[in-house]
Amino acid sequence: MKICITGGSGFIGSWFCHEYRKRGDEVVILDLIEPAADLPHDRFVHGDVRDIEAVREAVAGCDAVLHLAAAHHDFGITESTFFAVNKDGASVLCQAMDELGVRRVCFYSTVAVYGSAAPPLTEETHPEPESHYGRSKLAGEKVFEAWTLQGDDRRALVIRPTVTFGPYNFANMYSLIRQIDRKQFFQAGKASNIKSLSYIENIMAATLWLWERAGDDDPFAVYNWVEKPDMDSAEISRTVADAMDAKYLRIPLWMALAMAKPFDLMIALTGKNIPVSSARVRKLFVDQTKFEADKARHRGFTPDISLAQGLQRMVAWYLEGGRDQSAQWHQPPAEIVRYSRD
Repeated sequence: MKICITGGSGFIGSWFCHEYRKRGDEVVILDLIEPAADLPHDRFVHGDVRDIEAVREAVAGCDAVLHLAAAHHDFGITESTFFAVNKDGASVLCQAMDELGVRRVCFYSTVAVYGSAAPPLTEETHPEPESHYGRSKLAGEKVFEAWTLQGDDRRALVIRPTVTFGPYNFANMYSLIRQIDRKQFFQAGKASNIKSLSYIENIMAATLWLWERAGDDDPFAVYNWVEKPDMDSAEISRTVADAMDAKYLRIPLWMALAMAKPFDLMIALTGKNIPVSSARVRKLFVDQTKFEADKARHRGFTPDISLAQGLQRMVAWYLEGGRDQSAQWHQPPAEIVRYSRD
């Protein structure tokens, strides 16, 4: 099989590249960022998912498209850019697939589409997205749904992940591990709020398993992916600390919020994305983000790795060398980037 992975140079895309290489499949990466030198792939198209010429070049000759390219950071991206990348990019991809006869796509959306909807948050829940990210991803889903309604064996699998972590990821979980390692972490209050998580090896396996059975499903099929059973914030922190043989402080919630006030003022005055704020204290230790993923499991998929094991694997990677690495964060520009196609 020959597959095009948009956003293939990123964290999730890189894991899929390695998996497809193991399976003997051919991979074409479409990305604004050049892939790492050791990332297995057969062809790289330097391009923007909003650029029809680049998308045509990447999709040509492929059997399917794994659409991961997205605007997703929660700071520094305008509403118009979110929609240009996540919605309009989906439209461009559908146009290219139609022109080139590609009829299978998997789109990574997000549980952010649920927004303020009342729990339990399942695939049957009516989405009520609150963020530009959630709204633009839901708009992207609707593009692919309309595409499948044209028939002619068009099929779209939509995966809605929660926070995804694992080795080689430098986002939220990496920050927690590093803070515990550097003795910069403290637990505020009881931290009994559920934080649904997705481990990279499991979501990748679930995606491939569901995609291989897409012919048995609706032409437009939506699945959440969340590790079960969930852990609360205190359990997540404790599991990470135990894996590192580390300790951390516990302080009252009111004290943590008071300590964050000066940083709130600094953010208000400068507009900078400072990692400490009362909003982030509440997000980590108070706000609950609990989602359900029974649908994939009822289809017959069972993950091989528990949530605790996933956390332990990421800690092991961190201790073996991940702590000495750092991420370079890339945001899609407001305007379409067009490279020479010569």
